[in-house]
Amino acid sequence: MPPKGKSDTAGYEKFLKDLESGIFGQLYLFHGEETYLRDHYLGQLKDKLLAGGMGAFNLHEIAHRDMSPHALEEAVDCLPMMGERTVVLVTDFDLSKTGEKDREDYIRIFSQLPEYCCVVLVYDLIPYKLDARTKLASAIKEHGTVVNFVRQEENELVKWVTRRFRALGKRIDSRLASELIFLCGDLMHNLVGEIEKVGAYAKGEQITRQDIEAVATPQLDTVVFRMTDAIGEKNFDRAAGVLGELYQMQETPYVIMASLGRQMRQLYSARLALEQGKGASYVADLWKLKPYPADKLMTSARRFSLKWCRKAVVRCGQTDLAMKSTGQDGKELLTTLLLELADPA
Repeated sequence: MPPKGKSDTAGYEKFLKDLESGIFGQLYLFHGEETYLRDHYLGQLKDKLLAGGMGAFNLHEIAHRDMSPHALEEAVDCLPMMGERTVVLVTDFDLSKTGEKDREDYIRIFSQLPEYCCVVLVYDLIPYKLDARTKLASAIKEHGTVVNFVRQEENELVKWVTRRFRALGKRIDSRLASELIFLCGDLMHNLVGEIEKVGAYAKGEQITRQDIEAVATPQLDTVVFRMTDAIGEKNFDRAAGVLGELYQMQETPYVIMASLGRQMRQLYSARLALEQGKGASYVADLWKLKPYPADKLMTSARRFSLKWCRKAVVRCGQTDLAMKSTGQDGKELLTTLLLELADPA
């Protein structure tokens, strides 16, 4: 399952080849948004390198607060017990904040790792942001593999969702799988829980839209999209109902306003694309959207005039500024904005 983004695939593909061959290097750095894949493949790496009854003794974990060149060297120097390899696992240690002397030490250690040892640096709660131009980043790249677990392409996600439901004894068609991804977001670690909820709720073998709508938790942007759709259908009552639903989700007016503003900018760009004879792929590239939400955005844009879209973007910006600078009640400002947007003029 290759990740999205051509510039991010090299390390990922190299790691998958290592995993397939069972021949691993001495240094890996795992980071990226898709924590489900990261944890899944980290587990596979440990299973293969630490096989056997003494595997637990060959795993050496270093917390970020305990990490130092000395601590790393001590772990690296531990010989494997009744096995061929050891794994040194370092979690959430910010290499970008190390001093010059420590950096030099880490460069030396990474360049001299013994064949029996595999060091894995994992970034979970903090981002990996080491400047690629530094000597330390170059050393990691030269002697190891940097694996970026990024969000997956829609077609691969749909296949994965289908397999997850099949493992639960359920079936889902590809269109409905795309809708689930649109509704709940495209991060796999979130989707796992939603799939399990829907699978447990569904009475029949075939998953239906009603099953998903009954128990799946929608992401904020999807709910805001529903509100925009209701406005496009000139159904103000439903739009107001969606706004109430957002408040029930305990979303603040500021967060709702940020999502609505972004939605209106996307809608405006989609309307401009239609005016210029451009399709959903253009909008998908512009906003880094997957095909399904890009198609829905283009469908929604057909309901609005270019003039309305322009006005909506301006009024969203003005309302956002008023929320942050005037002290006016955020809910009142949002309700007023919704009333204005419901006017097609």
